Order: sequence, then structure tokens, then C-alpha cells
Amino acid sequence: MAQPFEVITPQDKPIWLTLRQEASDVVASEPGLASLLHSTILSHDDLASALSYHMARKLADDTLRGMTVREMVQRYLKADSGLVEAAEADLQAVYERDPAAKGYLQTFMFFKGFLSLQVYRIAHRLWQDGRFTMAHLLQSRVSELFQIDIHPAAKVGKGVLMDHGTGIVIGETAVVGDEVSMLHGVTLGGTGSEQGDRHPKIGRGVLLGAGAKVLGNIEIGEFAKIAAGSVVLKPVPAHCTAAGVPARLVNCQTCPDPARSMDQTLSDVIYDYVI
Repeated sequence: MAQPFEVITPQDKPIWLTLRQEASDVVASEPGLASLLHSTILSHDDLASALSYHMARKLADDTLRGMTVREMVQRYLKADSGLVEAAEADLQAVYERDPAAKGYLQTFMFFKGFLSLQVYRIAHRLWQDGRFTMAHLLQSRVSELFQIDIHPAAKVGKGVLMDHGTGIVIGETAVVGDEVSMLHGVTLGGTGSEQGDRHPKIGRGVLLGAGAKVLGNIEIGEFAKIAAGSVVLKPVPAHCTAAGVPARLVNCQTCPDPARSMDQTLSDVIYDYVI
């Protein structure tokens, strides 16, 4: 029986070298995956090259050719080293916060939340360059493939975890800070047909539970926690927990770093919502 590969922790090697080692270990134990892992990871010299190939492989169809995608992604990754740094931070976030992640390899290859974020980052750069149609095409393709819909004009920080990812919607004027964790079914949306700045602003280190709906141009303060299934229509202060439909404050202070701890439990003490 093939032995599971030994995960090399981030303290041992840089992320790219660890990812390559994990791929090599799987090739040894799962020869049927050798071609896939060689073409996607082991034949590349760095994370940027592997990421551009992987994105092109997943996004390509009869309309959007793989080589077109890869060349476009490579140009942006080469021009902006921050894109690769964000990808590394996102990989690290999944490794540290998702107990289902046994290493970097499965996240890079198979976790659609991670890959959707990396495609969004390219679409966001396209949007900034005025290439709106191509940006929308990438957005649409990700929505078709992964059921995750991030508007290319939205602003999303690094070190973000989209756990499971299915059903996440992030609107045009939404802002998501660094080190945020969100689970499936989260919506950062508007409250109607209003124009202009109409979507939530999510602070650093916020935890958004499964199915949470945060609606309108409101601020969720840093290190706040939104309970699963809640509908939030008013601002939430930093370090507080909001729960319910409509949401009320459950406790302040909440745990120090909810996005990192992924603690989705609630205090027994509930009091009226305070703006």
C-alpha cells in the first residue's frame, strides 16, 4: 500500500519548494498522477510559472484558448510581484486554517476557493487597465466552473481563505481586508438597485460564517465575527460577533483572531444590537 507523503511544514522550506516536494512525493506514491503533476508543477521553475499554467489549464475553453490565458497571466505576474506574494499568502492561509488541508499541494491543485482568488486577482488588474470585457470574461468563467462570483472591481486583500467556496458572491464595490476567512454561501451584496458605493467593507481578520449575508455599504470592523446564516444590515464594531436574522450583537469582545482560529461558536449572552 502506498504511504501518504510527509507534509513539510512552512518552517522547513519556502512555499514553492515545499509544493514541489509534495508533488514529487505524490508522483512516487500515485504514478497515475505523474503527468498531471509534472505538467502543472514539477516542470516549472517558480510559483508564477506553475500558477499561470494551472490557471490556463482550468479556464481554457473553445472561446478562450489556453495559451492566450497563460500569456496574459504571465505578463501580469511578471509585472506585479504582489500577485505572487498574495498567492503565497493565500496558500499559507489555507494551510494554517483549514484542517482539511494536509499541505500546499491539494490546495494549489484542487481547492477552488484558492484558484478562484488567483483568477480574480488577474481580472482585477485587467479592470484597473480598462480591459473590462476580458475581466468580465474571467469572472464569468470562474462562476461557471466554481460557482464563485467575485466582481473584478472589488478589492480583496491577501491571506484570504475561501473555505469550500461554493456560492460566495462579492459585489463590485465590496472591500475585503487581509487575513479574512469566509465559508461557502457568503454574500457581500447590496440592498437594492442603488448606484455607486453600495457593498460592504470587511476589515482585517474577520470571520464570515457559512451562508452569512452582509448587505449594503456598511463596515464590519477588524477581527469581528459573523455567525453562519446571519443577515447583517448594520455596521458591526471591531472585535464583536453578530448573529441572527436580522443580526444582533452577541458578544464584544469576541475571540482575538476569529479568522485564524476559525472558531464559529457563539456566546450564550445575547443583547440588543448596538450601532
